[in-house]
Amino acid sequence: MPFARLATATTPTCHIGLGLAAVGRPGYINLGRDEDLGENRGVETLRARTHELLDAAYAQGVRYFDAARSYGRSEEFLADWLRARPGLDDIVVGSKWGYTYTADWTTDAEKHEVKDHSLAVYERQRAESDALLGDRLDLYQIHSVTPDSPALTDKDLHARLAEAAAGGLTIGFSTSGPAQADAIRAALAVTVDGEPLFRTVQSTYNALETSAGPALAEAHDAGLTVIVKEGMANGRLADPHAPDALKAVAAETSLGCDAVALALILRRPWAGVVLSGAATTVQLASNLHAAVVDLEEDQLERLATLVEEPGAYWERRGRLPWH
Repeated sequence: MPFARLATATTPTCHIGLGLAAVGRPGYINLGRDEDLGENRGVETLRARTHELLDAAYAQGVRYFDAARSYGRSEEFLADWLRARPGLDDIVVGSKWGYTYTADWTTDAEKHEVKDHSLAVYERQRAESDALLGDRLDLYQIHSVTPDSPALTDKDLHARLAEAAAGGLTIGFSTSGPAQADAIRAALAVTVDGEPLFRTVQSTYNALETSAGPALAEAHDAGLTVIVKEGMANGRLADPHAPDALKAVAAETSLGCDAVALALILRRPWAGVVLSGAATTVQLASNLHAAVVDLEEDQLERLATLVEEPGAYWERRGRLPWH
């Protein structure tokens, strides 16, 4: 397991990773992108921004970096950065397949990405990822598995994924939607020749959406590394959008709402890596303060009141516009 590299890391931020969804393409659903990115979102501008973030993250102890085929040019930007730093052997690189980026570097496309979990798409996107990342790719995840995903039942796909695992690639999956727990438990049951196929799970979990928690604990107990995404709820838990209870706790800690929101997740014993989706180095530095936030019991109780019904949470997320 490549995540064993994190076990020897001593920095307090080694269990915070950097996700590249927000900077690998000009459009995304995070709140506040106009302020974060401005109007100039050309390829070279975002390439430079991504490299600046990667440099800052590594310098501050981050050791996991997460991309996807559908995050625009995120794999390309990450691959460029890695080629210029061949001596970095203490990091873990993950990517995902199953969505195809279709926005053609615009923010107003009718469709920004198309989902397809077929074997044919895996073969195509695996070749694309390999061409960019080569042997630097440690983890390849099925992107956004839901309970009805054919990736859970396609035996031919399972066989090909098992071949990749036998060749040294760690195989994982990510989840989304109100039935994440069902998808996680279904994936835990997938085996090839009697052996579990998946070694990692990446799921949405935050102060507003906690429904996957019990299933993620089960995954952890089964030996999977748990990666948490969308800990900031696409910006809903960051200033100025954060709910009052979170703002109050943040004021008490003298840190940002983002640091408190991520610290809440880091407290979970099953959370192996919690992703920052920072789009600026200032945001990243603030996110990384999560590693030193110490929340008291009454603060945790107040934050627990923020939890939303999963259906309502995902319905609202689905209405967030691409900026």
